[in-house]
Amino acid sequence: MAFISVTRLRVRSFVYLAGFLWDTAKSVRQVQRSSGFLGGRLLVNAPFVFWTMTVWQDEPAMNAYRTGGAHRRAMPKLLNWCDEAAVVHWTQESPEIPAWQQAQQHMAEKGKLSKVNHPSPAQASEQIPAPRPSRVAQALKPARQV
Repeated sequence: MAFISVTRLRVRSFVYLAGFLWDTAKSVRQVQRSSGFLGGRLLVNAPFVFWTMTVWQDEPAMNAYRTGGAHRRAMPKLLNWCDEAAVVHWTQESPEIPAWQQAQQHMAEKGKLSKVNHPSPAQASEQIPAPRPSRVAQALKPARQV
């Protein structure tokens, strides 16, 4: 059984974008080296919307990543940097990375809003906009273990 984690974050201002991207790059390096990480995707939608989808061996592996290293240090900053934030998790038989449409379906059905200090009107009304196709997308692969 694979554990899927999907997040959607919207950076609320250009002012916070450089710091967000720096922490994102560090978190990507961390995830690719994390035990139990099987693969994932990043997707960027305008304006300043970032989707992540990661596939894990199990929930404890994802939790170890989430609560450690660069990711843990970045999380408190998101309260101020973002005006929209949501997350959803589910399990599936296959370790295959789901399509973005499947991620949106799960987000719409079971997604949870995360706390932000400056919620947008969409966040305040509990709306989670769907991902859109983008030229700015990246596959995430586990680092080769030596």
